[in-house]
Amino acid sequence: MEVTLAAVCESGRERPDGKLDLVGIFNELRAPGFPAMQDRMTVVLAIAWSPPEVGRQPIRADLVDEDDQLILTIQGHTEVPSVPNEMRPHTRLVMPLENVVFPHAGTYWLRLTAVGETHRTCSLFVGYAEEDEA
Repeated sequence: MEVTLAAVCESGRERPDGKLDLVGIFNELRAPGFPAMQDRMTVVLAIAWSPPEVGRQPIRADLVDEDDQLILTIQGHTEVPSVPNEMRPHTRLVMPLENVVFPHAGTYWLRLTAVGETHRTCSLFVGYAEEDEA
């Protein structure tokens, strides 16, 4: 398994041709105080698989803080297709989230687990807003 794309954005979708359209990619949020809630955000992941990983694969994505404290979990599975030898099977995940609560300022990470491997993917810094931004 290889994570080929990991992003947090305002919205995203997979097109019929297999490409991803992402809108408003961000890696930083500002809030007037904590805990802070983000009304909407979308996590987008693209995963490339090796031939032995074909079939049903459980996937877990945890949002954790700098102290590895769990904030939320996204759990499910994917069917990894068999493809011709010169290609690698891919999974593209577009996961809209609502009302995500960040308990404190700091850096948060998306930790992806599948096929017995865990990868730290994209990070998101959540900090205090300047007075004129609040």
